[in-house]
Amino acid sequence: MNILAIETSCDDTAAAVVTDGRIVRSSVVSSQVELHAPYGGVVPEVAGRAHLDLITPVVERALADARMTGADLDAVAATVGPGLIGSLLVGVSAAKAYSLAWRLPFVGVNHLEGHLHAAFLEDPDLALPAVVLLVSGGHTLLIHMDAAGSYRLLGQTIDDAAGEAFDKVARFLGLGYPGGPAIDTLATEGDPHAVEFPRGLAGEGYDFSFSGLKTSVINYVRKHPDTPVADVVASFQEAVVDVAVDKTRRAASDLGAASICIGGGVAANTALRQRISEAAAADGRRAFLPSRAMCTDNAAMVGATAWYRLRRDGPTPLGVSADPNLKLDFSPSRAGGTGQPTIR
Repeated sequence: MNILAIETSCDDTAAAVVTDGRIVRSSVVSSQVELHAPYGGVVPEVAGRAHLDLITPVVERALADARMTGADLDAVAATVGPGLIGSLLVGVSAAKAYSLAWRLPFVGVNHLEGHLHAAFLEDPDLALPAVVLLVSGGHTLLIHMDAAGSYRLLGQTIDDAAGEAFDKVARFLGLGYPGGPAIDTLATEGDPHAVEFPRGLAGEGYDFSFSGLKTSVINYVRKHPDTPVADVVASFQEAVVDVAVDKTRRAASDLGAASICIGGGVAANTALRQRISEAAAADGRRAFLPSRAMCTDNAAMVGATAWYRLRRDGPTPLGVSADPNLKLDFSPSRAGGTGQPTIR
């Protein structure tokens, strides 16, 4: 089953062709980083207009790289949420148009579920059950995955997401956009123990809180302006990683998970990857660290999820719209495979 997948939830225009939910025939991502860098972050209207210009050539490139045409496809999929509404609408509208033109089923995909299924693209034999730490600019979730499509929420951020905290701290320190990679690079030159920043909700369940940490960094720098920036960002990063790894490790131990996985944009962070790998090895568990290409937004993960959803739930009605606040559904009915639980 060949699926053309489209991902436009934020500022990356992406398209991919995925076969049987596991084989990536092509994956094209057009980044808008340079477009948004002067503003210090993503400007929703600018992102939406850029998607309009990029969506057709990106899809054409994905089909060309896969050496396929519409006649070779079995379905068309797109991210329907969560994300920026203007950006989402471009991808959803394009996917529906291709679906109608080629008389193919349309599959709406939850962006967060895409990150969960990305693991199976690079490790089809991933040992389950697994505890997944999903960390990005908009989300920080700790999830227990029993099988593909079967999972439950363990914890989430009660305020800022980890990636959001990275971006805000980087912006305050004048490190530019995107903040995550800038901090990751500069932190290698600093002392991670130079400043003891607070660990939000440390040892308290599986929920996360990074807002207080962000505020603590800002207040510290204002009071100690002579502290090397490298030491500040290294210490900030250490605080984020400490909490993320500790909660993930405890969850895996409490639930007897066979594997620990990470996903989302922040999963590309060098310190987080190293600490998760070390923790899993120390506890006798497998660690799945996706390639950095699979950490960031891409359409291959959307195609992988769409394959599973199409086989289990059937096509998504064309009347479904983009939902910027779409949530993952952790209700018990999900395990039964009835309806389309990811699309509300």
